Amino acid sequence: MTRQELIANIRRKKSFLCVGLDTDLQKIPEHLLKEEDPIFAFNKAIIDATAPYCVAYKPNLAFYEAFGVKGLMAFEKTVKYLKQNYPDQFIIADAKRGDIGNTSQMYARTFFGEYDVDALTVAPYMGEDSVTPFIDSPLPTSPEGKKPKNHWVILLALTSNKGSFDFQLTEDKQGERLFEKVIRKSQEWGNDENMMYVVGATRGEMFRDIRRVAPTAFLLVPGVGAQGGSLEEVCKYGMIADCGLLVNSSRAIIYADNTEHFAQVAAEKAKEMADQMARLLK
Repeated sequence: MTRQELIANIRRKKSFLCVGLDTDLQKIPEHLLKEEDPIFAFNKAIIDATAPYCVAYKPNLAFYEAFGVKGLMAFEKTVKYLKQNYPDQFIIADAKRGDIGNTSQMYARTFFGEYDVDALTVAPYMGEDSVTPFIDSPLPTSPEGKKPKNHWVILLALTSNKGSFDFQLTEDKQGERLFEKVIRKSQEWGNDENMMYVVGATRGEMFRDIRRVAPTAFLLVPGVGAQGGSLEEVCKYGMIADCGLLVNSSRAIIYADNTEHFAQVAAEKAKEMADQMARLLK
């Protein structure tokens, strides 16, 4: 999906909501455990219920890899279901990969070639040769002969966890913080058409600093909802003319209810957030 296609979806739906599919078998409704593939059954119900209110989905690979082959099959089925039934949705594989040389090339082929997702989260702290393979690696054409579609790298920039203070906020002698250096340097490797940044919603006014370094880039923003981030504050400091935000919510939507009505309640929560986004987009 291109940047313009993503922006068009945001404007059409009046939403920049991304629903995180952090599917945990210990948290999904008990009746789904009787299904042949409970992870996919849960995802399918959540997707069908929330698709009208969001523009993106973000499966977190850790929740699938934890169940080995069965979990990866559920992830693959989820991606295929989205592509077949909701082709306007932006699909982010939240895998936080990052290695050098051929290893990154194989990760790129896995997610952009085999799974054919739109975007992949990548850890940038091994430097340029751990990131550029995700942007530059040639990918195979499809069996139908179609060229690979546009894909995105989403770099971890400023996260909301406690440990982010250990490295990301440290300053050099010139007063530049490490997350600022990462964003500034990475713009030599990619551009606003193929690179986004992860910025935690709990940082509030830090979005002003992010925008000084990356004034037009899209930002993937986790932390709104269960983690307590403020959507209004994110938009106040982070929104740009063409929105430039994908705000992710996982637990607050997908685990809002654990009865047989879980999908309906998830839809209600997604709609509440989308309605708020529509007001903020104005």
